[in-house]
Amino acid sequence: MKRRAAAIAAFLGVAVALAAALGPARADGPSVYGVWLTEEQSAHVEIWSCAAQGRGPVCGRVVKLIDPTGPDDKPVAPEQAVDFRNPDPALRSRKTLGMVFLYDFKPTSDPNAFEEGTVYSADDGKTYRANLALQPDGTLRLRGYVGIPLFGRSETWTRVR
Repeated sequence: MKRRAAAIAAFLGVAVALAAALGPARADGPSVYGVWLTEEQSAHVEIWSCAAQGRGPVCGRVVKLIDPTGPDDKPVAPEQAVDFRNPDPALRSRKTLGMVFLYDFKPTSDPNAFEEGTVYSADDGKTYRANLALQPDGTLRLRGYVGIPLFGRSETWTRVR
């Protein structure tokens, strides 16, 4: 009986040590959360957990614009850029900086992949379904689509911080 208790104690000790060793590594490991440079290098996007707002496990918002233009295709200051292509006239004057344009994703079995979300494209004023996944090389892949992911377009973003 003593031998069995000692074996169980030893096993638990190893399990606790292993969990302690793996716990921080997982918490500090790669994640979709952070700030990303878009493929066109036109903006920095912050991906954060928006579960508290009821919009899914991840959302994305514009935190920096690089060389934005206005409706006349002339340069504008980033803080003056607006969503002028929005089909809703009431939203055409909303600021692009701070705009949430990724939301309502569903988690997958992979903690760094999300599916069936929504992405709003200020480039054309349309809303698409989207999948989001951290890639093995550390980049982030966003796939926007209509209907099924087969009919869509992917972008690869690189981490800023």
